Amino acid sequence: MIQNTKCECGHQNRVGTVLCEACGKPLYDSDQSTEPLEMRYDGVARRSQKSNPNFIDRIWNFFSSVKVAVYLIIITLVGAMFGTIFEQESNFVYFDPSTFYKQKYGTIGDIYYKLGLSHTYESWWFVTLLVMIGASLVICSLDRVLPLYKALSRQKIRKHRQFLIRQRVVYEGPVENLTGDWISSAVTSLKKKGYRVKHDEDALLAEKQRFSRWGPYIIHIGLIIFLLAILFRGLPGLNVDKHYWFPEGEITKIPDSNLYLKNEGFTVEYYPEEELPEKFRESGRVVPKLFETKAVLYQCTADCDDPSKDPLLEEVKRHDIRVNDPLNYNGFKVYQFDFDLTPKLRSVTPSLVRADTGESYGKFKLSMTNSEETYQVGPYTLELSNKYMDFDLNEEGKPVSKSNDPNAPAFLFVIKGPDLPEAGVQYIYFPKQIDKERFQQDAINERLGGLDSGLALDVLGMEDVDFIASSSYLNIRVDRAMPFVWIGLGIVMLGLVLGFYWHHRRIWLRLDGQTLILGAHTAKNWFGLRREVARFLQDMGVDVDEKHLENRGNQV
Repeated sequence: MIQNTKCECGHQNRVGTVLCEACGKPLYDSDQSTEPLEMRYDGVARRSQKSNPNFIDRIWNFFSSVKVAVYLIIITLVGAMFGTIFEQESNFVYFDPSTFYKQKYGTIGDIYYKLGLSHTYESWWFVTLLVMIGASLVICSLDRVLPLYKALSRQKIRKHRQFLIRQRVVYEGPVENLTGDWISSAVTSLKKKGYRVKHDEDALLAEKQRFSRWGPYIIHIGLIIFLLAILFRGLPGLNVDKHYWFPEGEITKIPDSNLYLKNEGFTVEYYPEEELPEKFRESGRVVPKLFETKAVLYQCTADCDDPSKDPLLEEVKRHDIRVNDPLNYNGFKVYQFDFDLTPKLRSVTPSLVRADTGESYGKFKLSMTNSEETYQVGPYTLELSNKYMDFDLNEEGKPVSKSNDPNAPAFLFVIKGPDLPEAGVQYIYFPKQIDKERFQQDAINERLGGLDSGLALDVLGMEDVDFIASSSYLNIRVDRAMPFVWIGLGIVMLGLVLGFYWHHRRIWLRLDGQTLILGAHTAKNWFGLRREVARFLQDMGVDVDEKHLENRGNQV
């Protein structure tokens, strides 16, 4: 590594500096060299060039490498591609991912799920890659922008001859006709071309469009904001994209919020047969033309977390939700996703009866979703021990619920009362007759001991059954981080515009006796700079053509 060096002008340069920070003289090249200078950061040292780096410096050097940043981006892109092979878990309403991928895609789908690729974009390794890219952007920017700022803010007007003649645009020659106040005429000419000019006796510095040098770093700032917004979307409350089931006629709490939504009614309209394409008419398939949910959004104002009390709700929004026409309340959006016209049980009102005599002890209302923990029927108390919304038996023969939909509801009660053991007896109840036969309710109760009580639960008539005629599947979306995503992208675009459409140009002049030495530098468009310098010299009375201004290793 380059060590601390003192220039012949007396300036003590920092470790890693290759051009004197005061006069610009190359510190380590031969005075006879005429190769164009490396002008990034004007030769000022960066921290990543530190000699004898410690542990922290090595970490800094790793993340400050552009090559490392490119590798991280490539690895992240490849990782993101894995997430597109099969559907992600977040794309579904209700399903069991442990069986879905194997059933649909076979062994490779099961491997895909077990490797955790079914939730790629929420996985720890993908988030870690994003964090590493963000760290690389921050450290790359700091490692370069600080030296660049110091170099540009402390520019010296008078530069060493070696600095000037080793620029890519160079002029050195006699100018006997330069008499009088030549600097004033040069300043006037350069200001007409949009330059900001500084001069000191027989030296001059002119520059314009310095702001374009910050374009890449503005891009980095925008990308950092973009990445932070993406990462913050994983924090609770900042981003929600879930699908929920809202039965018609019920007020349903939206999870993880103090909002409730009522589905007042669902309607669907189908295309008439004459409007359908031929392939649909041949298959007999019906295609919905319009389906909407008449929704009312409520906000809980009191007793929100007290299960013993009904929450106090206040209506905040009413909207007919259609496809691409969501309910929108303070950034909280509810989209129409799907519907189900299959009737589902809302509640039943069974009677507790004596099995041998048919004597009824009374009725109680049993809701499928909002079931109470205890019911009092005559002299008997029914304690709800467990509930299965979609009853099934697993491989071990134990009861499980396949989903949260009341497709095959089952309720396990502990009945306590007269002539029963003090601990009570267990009794399982299937509200649907088809489920009683399919899962053999009586056989289960015989094993549980429920039949020994002589009691049974039964619905005596259809007036005791309440059905949900239809259900809406709504997509709940909240994305409070998205405005910052757009802000980040806007800043990136600003940086791109600054870097592409403007170019930092600098011209240094010094007069040694009757010899004029000029050096000029730009980040882009060298042809335009040579043309501009040639016209400037011609305005000063120097006869020079722009093709003679290029550094070819020889002075003109």
